[in-house]
Amino acid sequence: MSDDEFQSPFSTGIRGRCPRCGEGRLFRGYLDLAPGCTVCDLDFGPADSADGPAVFIILILGAIVAGLALMVEVKYQPPIWVHIVLWFPMTIGGALTLLRPAKAIMVALQLKNAATQDIEVD
Repeated sequence: MSDDEFQSPFSTGIRGRCPRCGEGRLFRGYLDLAPGCTVCDLDFGPADSADGPAVFIILILGAIVAGLALMVEVKYQPPIWVHIVLWFPMTIGGALTLLRPAKAIMVALQLKNAATQDIEVD
């Protein structure tokens, strides 16, 4: 397949759609990939995002939340329960919101670039 057959991995990834046609669903559950596209029959089997999206989200979201928590602590010095009420929901909500699009973008990039993990074991 050539790169011309695929749409933008970022636009299809954010919408959770097939990277080739942009119409079929990429997921069958919240993070469970569908076996393939129901519209253009693209096989999603070769794509494996593994822990990549989770690592990106943890690093980026962790830096943002830690920076904000530090700023709030230095400026207002609130009790610990305020930090728990503010940052726990922000961390969980942010991770749940960003994980699906990050996984979809990574899968779309793998399929567009024909990136597979061919491991030979002797």
